[in-house]
Amino acid sequence: MQALIQRDSKAWQLQVWVSFLIAVFLCAVGLAYLPGKDLDRAFMVMGYFFCLSAAFVLAKFVRDNEKSQLGSKMPDTPVFKFVVWGAFFLAMALTGWGLARMEVNELYKAFLGVSWLYLITCTFTLAKMLRDRHEADLYEARREGRVAARTTDIA
Repeated sequence: MQALIQRDSKAWQLQVWVSFLIAVFLCAVGLAYLPGKDLDRAFMVMGYFFCLSAAFVLAKFVRDNEKSQLGSKMPDTPVFKFVVWGAFFLAMALTGWGLARMEVNELYKAFLGVSWLYLITCTFTLAKMLRDRHEADLYEARREGRVAARTTDIA
């Protein structure tokens, strides 16, 4: 019996990458033209990068712990769980706080807020797609290795 390896379509992969790149572009444009103080601009750039990296780490953490429940990996420690979730919520809260307290036009704040949330959702989608592809590649390599081993044993 041959197992089915589920892979994302090329169209889906393209859409995920295009969405992520659009989100990065919108955030970059919004931050590059952010009126106001240089310190506010620097804070927001750091906040966006903090959120972006925390979202990738959280996506990996959740997926790894899901696999550990299946018995294929050791679970992460409670302290690491606290650090990962804490960093994500802290990044989101500080960036949201920075955005809310900035003295800029409300429409500009809305643009930055929507582009920021779009970036975070696209980050989770991209992380999932990349991880799914990696796991499918690993599964396929293992399956090909078993088939090659069986063929060698028979010969």
